Amino acid sequence: MSQWIAVLSEDDEISQFFDSFVTASEHGTTKGVSALRLFDLRGRTALVIGGTGVLGSYIAEGLAEHGANVAIAGRDQTKGDQVAKRLQDVGGSARVFAVDVQDRTSIADLVRDVAAWAGRIDVLVNCAGVNSKTPFFDIEENEWDRIVGTNAKAVFLACQVVGRHMVERGGGSIINISSVSSNPPLSGVFAYSASKAAVNNMTQYLARELAPHVRVNAIIPGFFPAEQNRKILTKERIDNIVRHTPLGRLGEPHELKGIAVWLASDRASSFVTGALIPVDGGFTAMTI
Repeated sequence: MSQWIAVLSEDDEISQFFDSFVTASEHGTTKGVSALRLFDLRGRTALVIGGTGVLGSYIAEGLAEHGANVAIAGRDQTKGDQVAKRLQDVGGSARVFAVDVQDRTSIADLVRDVAAWAGRIDVLVNCAGVNSKTPFFDIEENEWDRIVGTNAKAVFLACQVVGRHMVERGGGSIINISSVSSNPPLSGVFAYSASKAAVNNMTQYLARELAPHVRVNAIIPGFFPAEQNRKILTKERIDNIVRHTPLGRLGEPHELKGIAVWLASDRASSFVTGALIPVDGGFTAMTI
């Protein structure tokens, strides 16, 4: 494809450009790899920060099922060991690493340790997250700092440290986990909504900043049963969400596997960057 990337100023050059592309397409020389290999992640290493949580663990499992070496990073060693065993039980290669997501030195040490284990990092998934239903006028600064620090600052630090590692090694894929509360915000979760809006903005900014070799995208999950939602999703709120969701239900964690594997694959999503992709049962597709 690189031979077609040129500055074309004359009509005949433009005509030749399109003619060459059409000819190549007709003869199958632009098709890349077989569809059977599009989602093959063997030989790739994925770092899943927040991989000890419900959604992160299923994303990690999906990557492992498609052949990736998976580094599970979090604070809870016991949960990490449980996730690693799940991945190993499906034939995956997995290892647990400790990290403080709000500390640059800790993340740098994590990158060093993962690279020592697997050689390099090809995929970064930023999945750490916390939530709170504290009313706006009652939010203290320490709670704001905790939520924004975990949900936004941690993404900034990981993208900066791991992104540099990827750029220096010629490529990679960064997958940030946002939320449907990012735009527009959901009632009752002010700090969480603000932090996830920041994730969207960072994703689109970094898609340009780290191009062309590193792709940066965000998955925007709808409502899934996860620990951080336990105090947020009351029965009344769940009923309202389900009524507003065209598919008429909450999501199941395994339904995030496919989109994560697609974005992780440099073959399947090679022309995708800066995308904010909802996986929400249609929640954001309608108003009332």
